[in-house]
Amino acid sequence: MRLADWVVLCGALAFIVLYGLWRGRGSNSVNKYLLAGRTMPWHLMALSIMATQASAVTFISTTGQSYVDGMRFVQFYFGLPLAMVVLSVTAVPIFHRANVYTAYEYLEQRFDAKTRALVSAIFLIQRGLALGITLYAPAVVLTVILGWPDWATTLVMGGVAVTYTTLGGVKAIAWTDLQQMLVMTAGLVAALACAVLLLPGHVTFLDAVTVAGAAGRLNAVTFNMDWNDRYNLWSGLIGGMFLALAYFGTDQSQVQRYLTGKSIAQSRLSLLFNAVAKVPMQFFILFIGAMVFVFYVYEKPPIVFERTELQRLQAASMRAAYSPVEQKYDAAFEHRKAAATRLIEARRGGDSGLWQKGLAEYGSAQRELDAARRAGAGLLEKAGGKKVNDTNYIFLTFVTRYLPAGLVGLVLAVIFGATMSAISAEMNALATVSVIDIYRRHLRKSASDRHYLAASRAATVFWGCYAVIVAHYAKRLGSLVEVVNILGSFFYGGMLGVFVLAFLFPGVRARGAFYGVLAGEAVIFASWYFTNIAFLWYNVIGCVVVVLTGILVSNLERPSPNGRCETMA
Repeated sequence: MRLADWVVLCGALAFIVLYGLWRGRGSNSVNKYLLAGRTMPWHLMALSIMATQASAVTFISTTGQSYVDGMRFVQFYFGLPLAMVVLSVTAVPIFHRANVYTAYEYLEQRFDAKTRALVSAIFLIQRGLALGITLYAPAVVLTVILGWPDWATTLVMGGVAVTYTTLGGVKAIAWTDLQQMLVMTAGLVAALACAVLLLPGHVTFLDAVTVAGAAGRLNAVTFNMDWNDRYNLWSGLIGGMFLALAYFGTDQSQVQRYLTGKSIAQSRLSLLFNAVAKVPMQFFILFIGAMVFVFYVYEKPPIVFERTELQRLQAASMRAAYSPVEQKYDAAFEHRKAAATRLIEARRGGDSGLWQKGLAEYGSAQRELDAARRAGAGLLEKAGGKKVNDTNYIFLTFVTRYLPAGLVGLVLAVIFGATMSAISAEMNALATVSVIDIYRRHLRKSASDRHYLAASRAATVFWGCYAVIVAHYAKRLGSLVEVVNILGSFFYGGMLGVFVLAFLFPGVRARGAFYGVLAGEAVIFASWYFTNIAFLWYNVIGCVVVVLTGILVSNLERPSPNGRCETMA
């Protein structure tokens, strides 16, 4: 990190935070602190929703995911536009008219307090765990750049996030998100421009696209129907739609964003904007990862991107075992580089025979390089007993080693700012559910507005401490963007199912809803433990089980003489 990078990083973050706190002043009641007095315009909600999703995980892990597996991860979002339209018609007007603070408060109006408490607890578990992973992502950044231990970086970032969230409230978060999206856009454009401009002079942008495509890094759409394949068109459209319905329709961190809207129409516009903008945004981020891959075709990448693991591999004690692997890796890199050059020449010459031959040679060279990388990771695993996964370090290594002074600070400002936005929104949502659905509903039913405001701030501090602890265990989880979505899929199917029952099945009663959620969660975890079904399908499976169970249990009940429902003998 050079002086210019520190100036850009600190200046951008200071401006974002201070501007958000200034715009968020006056949050002196529970309604203003948690829902901004329901005064937010659609564009502010839309950008806040997008920024809440775009945590550091998005930039650190999604680009790395594209580097190692291509752009097919974008299919994960194909169902999102459909989900946004459905939620604009259903959830937005229902929640607004119910005049609730949380989505789960509505469940008591529709069913009973037991169902509300169950789903609130599921949200707190799921989002609390995800918050820790979100917090760990910037720790990766500081660990790579400054060499700090990861526990120190999570503690520092967690402390900053807790302070900002506790003081600001949801209004400050929303205005901070607006500035963050501007910085984010500038940083992403700069990263892509550098990845292309740093290529050798004889390699054009079209050549780079050719090389990325030949390596399978532009495989944005795959049509095969495979239940065990995480990312294909069908899992994205169907499983992705169910996940998006659950995330935006039942997760308080998102529901709370559009509950701040001044009207139903404004909240609908915020979701529809995301329906249009989210897929292109993810495509753009994944494309950056593909261009970073091409850059490393001509500039030799480290055999392991995680610096500390690379140093361990190069230690004297491992030299005898590592030397032959290193030689194979170097030879494979030179082979791939030469094959890429011949492939470009074949495309320019329009010779289909040479093109096919070049494709085969390039593919062979890539497999050799991948095998050498796996061999290096295998040596580390044998020596340390832990599986090595450096996906989250790929983009950061490129940024910190090759971007010019100032731009490194800008990209890091994007990552830090995105994390602050995501953590702030998630802490605020967790605090809202903790106070509104648990504390005020079950523990302290009659207290002043000032008391609940203080309780909300105290809950924010609690969840921040919890996140720091969970973040400590996120290091070895692999691709963080996958981990976050897999974790959500364990719970979102059950949450979505109970809201489908509430919205679409007026005959379903409280007992059916409650046992439906329990059955749905049981089937989801059974699917994870006993099958290899891709995680996106958990959302579909869980939702269907909840709905079917809820209908079945409700139909087995009959009205008693006093008007209550009893199970039929």
